[in-house]
Amino acid sequence: MIEIAAEVEEALATGRPVVALESTIVTHGMPLPRNLETARAVEETVREGGAVPATIAVLDGVLKVGLDADELEALARAEGVAKLSRADLALCLARGGTGSTTVAATMIAARAAGIDVFATGGIGGVHRGAEVTWDVSADLQELSQTAVTVVCAGPKAILDLPRTLEVLETLGVPVIAHGQDEMPAFWSRSSGLPAPQRMDEPEAMAAAHLARGALGVPGGQLICNPIPAAAEIPRAEIVPVVEAALAEAERKGIAAKDVTPFLLSRMLEMTEGRSLEANVALIVDNARLASVIARAICRRRGAGS
Repeated sequence: MIEIAAEVEEALATGRPVVALESTIVTHGMPLPRNLETARAVEETVREGGAVPATIAVLDGVLKVGLDADELEALARAEGVAKLSRADLALCLARGGTGSTTVAATMIAARAAGIDVFATGGIGGVHRGAEVTWDVSADLQELSQTAVTVVCAGPKAILDLPRTLEVLETLGVPVIAHGQDEMPAFWSRSSGLPAPQRMDEPEAMAAAHLARGALGVPGGQLICNPIPAAAEIPRAEIVPVVEAALAEAERKGIAAKDVTPFLLSRMLEMTEGRSLEANVALIVDNARLASVIARAICRRRGAGS
């Protein structure tokens, strides 16, 4: 049920760095043709960073770890593609279906293939009002049990950020801000919340990844890389837009897996495209950092440290 692309398989066999990439950004995160353009740009950024990209998706009942150009374009143009997390990944495979992978599902596939590092946009977390709805992303639990270093721009700003951090702490997930003392918040470099940990050097992140494995501690680590300053939407500007989009989703009764795609779509409209441009900038920058971390892990592993 798992098919690893030849380029990815060769890189893993020879100890070269590989960076896993999710596919929901292709099917649910952006409109065509920007989704395909971004997916290609992210893969090219990984290559420029000295690593091999492995975009992950389920195509006709096969879990593909690494898509070729035709598969990537077909996925970008497909309609009605399932959005897969831990709960439904195996079901999609068993039914011979097609689906894009969320953070949780991508982590599962990356770990199965032997990939250490995964670059995404933002992780899911505790949704606002979760004390009533119990709407908490499977991404958090996955981070606590699947040994992959995930590079993101922080939890999505539409979430309850303090509760998301609290759950990650309870689950024992290291949350590390790259180069600043404050947690980034996806479209914004600032969240108003202190980062649990800070690391400035990718070498240290690589060492932490390997040390966690050497200790036999389950789970991965979360690297929160702030969006490039030139592309950010400042917190004071984006918060009112998020609040308005959330209120609209509640009025329309939108819930569960439909919440995030709806909110991202409304944010795109309400910011007149700025949220999309910010999203593209942050995922590309996350891919750049992930490539550096993946290279560092390979160097350290090759040196026996």
